Amino acid sequence: MDLDAGTLTVTGTVIRERGRGLLIQDVPKTTAGRRTITLPPRTVELLQRRITILATVGDDPVLFPSPQGRLRDPSNTNGDLRQALDRAGFPWATSHTFRKTVATRLDEAGLSARQIADHLGHSRPSLTQDVYLGRGTASPRTAAVIRRAL
Repeated sequence: MDLDAGTLTVTGTVIRERGRGLLIQDVPKTTAGRRTITLPPRTVELLQRRITILATVGDDPVLFPSPQGRLRDPSNTNGDLRQALDRAGFPWATSHTFRKTVATRLDEAGLSARQIADHLGHSRPSLTQDVYLGRGTASPRTAAVIRRAL
């Protein structure tokens, strides 16, 4: 993470290995998962605050540790998120809802499927288009093309 530049580089993932517990795997799930993304200024601000708080309790590099101060199990994180979303009145939402929302907003802003796939860490834009891009309202651009054709 380079908060001065406002970027986060994904270089690995947390895995559970039998007999060893949770480990940081030095590669993401896929080759395309290795990427650097630009963070919104508000996110940078929140991460800087988080780092300041963590600096008072130790120098562990884990930004969001478990309650015991170790690596957080991804399944526990999903369970915690599920509980928070249920309490907030969003029982239909999942962690992928956030990814889909980001993809849809980037699409609405005019980014290409390739750019969105790169941001999400997908090797194939077709996966991004098929799974993550929300549809429902045809774009005004589509209506203009049809109008010109008539």
